[in-house]
Amino acid sequence: MNRRTKIVATLGPSTDDPQALEALIRAGCDVVRINFSHGDPETHSRRIRMVRAAARELDTDVAVLADLAGPKIRIDRFRDGAVELEKGQAFTLIAEDPPPPGDRTGVGVAYLDLPGDVKPGSELLLDDGLIAMQVERVAGTRIHCTVLTAGRLYDRKGLNLRGGGLSLPGVSKADEADIRRAADWQVDYLAVSFPRSAADIEQARTLLRRAGGEAHIVSKIERTEAIDNLDEVIEASDAVLVARGDLGVEIGEAELPGLQKKIIATSLALNRPVITATQMMQSMVESPVPTRAEVLDVANAVIDGTDAVMLSAETAVGRHPARVIEAMARICEGAERHVQATIPQRRLIVKPERTDQAIAMAAMITAANVPVRAIVALTESGSTARWLSRVRSPVPIIALSPNRASLRRMRLYQHVFPLFFATEAADGTESGRQAVDHVLRAGLVDPGDRVILTLGDEMGLEGGTNTMKIVTVGQRGGDGDRQGEFENL
Repeated sequence: MNRRTKIVATLGPSTDDPQALEALIRAGCDVVRINFSHGDPETHSRRIRMVRAAARELDTDVAVLADLAGPKIRIDRFRDGAVELEKGQAFTLIAEDPPPPGDRTGVGVAYLDLPGDVKPGSELLLDDGLIAMQVERVAGTRIHCTVLTAGRLYDRKGLNLRGGGLSLPGVSKADEADIRRAADWQVDYLAVSFPRSAADIEQARTLLRRAGGEAHIVSKIERTEAIDNLDEVIEASDAVLVARGDLGVEIGEAELPGLQKKIIATSLALNRPVITATQMMQSMVESPVPTRAEVLDVANAVIDGTDAVMLSAETAVGRHPARVIEAMARICEGAERHVQATIPQRRLIVKPERTDQAIAMAAMITAANVPVRAIVALTESGSTARWLSRVRSPVPIIALSPNRASLRRMRLYQHVFPLFFATEAADGTESGRQAVDHVLRAGLVDPGDRVILTLGDEMGLEGGTNTMKIVTVGQRGGDGDRQGEFENL
């Protein structure tokens, strides 16, 4: 329980070997990401089955995050696979179906409404900003541009409009099919790419629930429109992802650091878990060690309060997937030691409207003022653990639940350590005693430690947490049973 920040790892060819996947989980992966932008449904399904099998083998729970491709604009294909572009040359984007084969003079674009979204002077960015073009004029289906940045342009590369303003839907037709598949596979989190407003998040949630899925919805902040509607997008979401790739292309790299801090701070203020992503350890796709700049990037996200940091190509196609996880875990722990020593505790910013929120607030205040080893939270849905995790507490939160889906979702929450626990006890007092004994046997606390215990009078009731106790973990009694001394607060 040394590391409070969670690690999300993207699966890919480098993790398709069962031993490599097990090594990834052993190294400290909490959540795996299935990227719907690459691969086919059969591959995605196989990888999810592999993750769940590996988690069972290792007697743990790992969350699955399915990441929708979203309505990303891409150019079409070139006759020879790629072209070399020179600064100042003319180049035409052609919004026609079917698209003509591309060459050095122009290429098709999949988004047929693009001519209506641009005007003379608009700046278009291709291949994550490596190629830039300025729109000179629009003539019907053809957008005539001048190349601003030279380089080699390949098939199917992405296209962004500097400053945003594309009238793309938040959920594409392809996304709708992927949402139904995600529901069938019972993923734990569903990430919505390129949302513009809360309505896009709600549309994805409605489609998911209609298909029978119970995943929590993650909004990927990567469009200028989402920044303009930041509070409403975050409030509509269950979690947030700072998608620095496309966001950086749209707003410009100079604005990205400040916006990252703003998104993290706003997510924390609105009590939503937040993931920081994109090229955090990019050099480790090949290198066995990170650069110092990457170390500082990860550490700064941790110091800002992110719940999780995410790896993409580093684990999906990199040469050292498990080693990347190990390196990221070390960096997180080092940054967290600094946080504990220098940054004041953040309080839960909420006016309690539910009993479990009030109990969580009381537990965190107590943990900050009473010497305890841990907080032990009995939770059915994981909501109590989520509220507890919103505060930067001095002690870990051990979340006990009989619900495997809840345990998997809690793997994303900062400083929460999910542990399977099922009891037949009918009342809270006996359940509490059994829970403390379970945590003791798991080696997470020692005899004589004091812990804060949160639970409900009725076990198995979602949102039923209504009690907080301080418990002294007891020694093994003469009858062979462990005893716990309960102090009601």
